[in-house]
Amino acid sequence: MSAATERKVVLVTRRTRLEELVARYHTLAQARFYIEHLEADFSDYLRENAAYAASLQVAVQALQARGRYQIVDRAYLPNFVFAPDDIVVALGQDGLVANTMKYLTGQALVGVNPEPSRWDGILLPFQPKDLASLLLDVAGERRAVKSVTMAEARLSDGQALRAVNDLFIGPRTHTSALYDIQLGQRQESHSSSGIIVSTGLGSTAWMKSIVTGSLRIASALHVAGSKVAYTPLPWDTDHLVFAVREPFPSKSSAAELVYGSVTAKEPLRLRSRMPENGVIFSDGMESDYLRFTAGLEAKISVAQERGRLVL
Repeated sequence: MSAATERKVVLVTRRTRLEELVARYHTLAQARFYIEHLEADFSDYLRENAAYAASLQVAVQALQARGRYQIVDRAYLPNFVFAPDDIVVALGQDGLVANTMKYLTGQALVGVNPEPSRWDGILLPFQPKDLASLLLDVAGERRAVKSVTMAEARLSDGQALRAVNDLFIGPRTHTSALYDIQLGQRQESHSSSGIIVSTGLGSTAWMKSIVTGSLRIASALHVAGSKVAYTPLPWDTDHLVFAVREPFPSKSSAAELVYGSVTAKEPLRLRSRMPENGVIFSDGMESDYLRFTAGLEAKISVAQERGRLVL
């Protein structure tokens, strides 16, 4: 057996909506009652679950035929240790690819779409039936790989968190985020709904909605120059973009430093003034977060590691 075929494949999976409901309500009957009580279509949950199970079966058969493999649920990613030469396969939606990539350190990542009729799959160029031949090419370094820039938040207490799409810095609840912000020589104290820091990949998501909303409001107020087109960044761009959500100007808080670029040479620096509930989370995973409470400092910058998405 060659060194290429000996490389282990780690298959990352996630629960379907139906599995989440059954875990919450204990039985399929209770889950059905809950959904139908809301007058929703329970059969769609069944179809999605069946499609995912079928795709998982095809994927596992391909891995069994190949050799060494391991299956990991998304919930265990924060504590899972990947080997340097692992080939990682994410079977799920685009979000699963992003949530997997941020825990990798240069391993090749393959995004597999379990149900192309349901999911657009911008990050999911492959289907389960492709895996048998695809994994041979990936193991032999015969596949193109796209570089993806990631963001990193590093706290003064040593904790760190990466993001493939975006970082959120702010309150856990619907209260004001209080912090000092510094970019280069500019520094302000803020009261806002939090900060979004976006990568190139994430510039098509949350950041796009923030900028689009701001431009539409400015246009409605007839602000000159507001009719500009928003252009997302390339996935491998060398910088990040940040935006402050709903900044509130007052005697104790400014609202000038609310948008800009972050580079490795000029990181964004924040000091929390939130006595409680301050957090930093990435890629929409609120359960995996850093506490960002009063006194802690955060340095937001471009991560040294790059994601490697197989094409």
